[in-house]
Amino acid sequence: MSTTAQPAGVAGQAAINAQVAAAKTSFYWAMRFLPKARREAMFAVYAFCREVDDIADSEDAPEAKLAALAGWRREIDALYEGTPRLPLSRALAETVRTYNLRRADFIAIIAGMEMDAAADITAPTLAELDLYCDRVACAVGRISAKIFGAPQDEGDRVANALGRALQLTNILRDLAEDAARGRLYLPSELLDKYGIAERAPSAVLAHRALSKVCEEIAALARRRYAEAGAAMKACPPGTMRPARVMGAVYADILARLEKRGWRRIDDRVGVPAPVKLWYALRYGLL
Repeated sequence: MSTTAQPAGVAGQAAINAQVAAAKTSFYWAMRFLPKARREAMFAVYAFCREVDDIADSEDAPEAKLAALAGWRREIDALYEGTPRLPLSRALAETVRTYNLRRADFIAIIAGMEMDAAADITAPTLAELDLYCDRVACAVGRISAKIFGAPQDEGDRVANALGRALQLTNILRDLAEDAARGRLYLPSELLDKYGIAERAPSAVLAHRALSKVCEEIAALARRRYAEAGAAMKACPPGTMRPARVMGAVYADILARLEKRGWRRIDDRVGVPAPVKLWYALRYGLL
């Protein structure tokens, strides 16, 4: 298990709060309007996700990464048995108790990271891609919705739609970055549909039919954003404010990607901080 990179390794919750604030990610903007207890709970979850993601993205050998993630499986077991050993899992323990979070969702996140750690993902099937999205994004959403205060069934519906939308947007945004790591998350069925026989990430990204594949993924992401928006209406007022902010920021990223097109994928797309703040004010205070 990695300990040197652990965000909470110095001072528990205080270190977690500082680490998230310094990152100034879309997540930070979305969570800043939560009440302090819920916000700190979300920051602890973020730190856990960052820790296991850093393991999966490290330059270590697959065996070392899988061993570190197996250590986190054991640590989650210890947490639920009431004996967490690390500062980060001790910070998570109170969150788990307070919001009755499901162990299965934390294990799903680790399982998603294991998919990345075991071997570089290249052209998964649609079913494999959907499973990956569920593990690395929807599981985080299911945890988050409980912390926000949404009923479980309604919160799960939001998480399962919005998580997929966010992850598909990430995949489209990070095509070049992922290819540099030897990864390609575009599904094999769509590559075949548009006559892309290559599977090497660099060859796929250079193919003239790449835009067709990306357009289909973007359309699927938009449908998932719409499903998430409809599901949010069934949740108690106010509980989905952070989710609405995240959805707005990432839908904006998707729109900017589509406007940029798929011939200049090295041109990084993002949402300026003032625009993120505007979304946070618009949706975080409603």
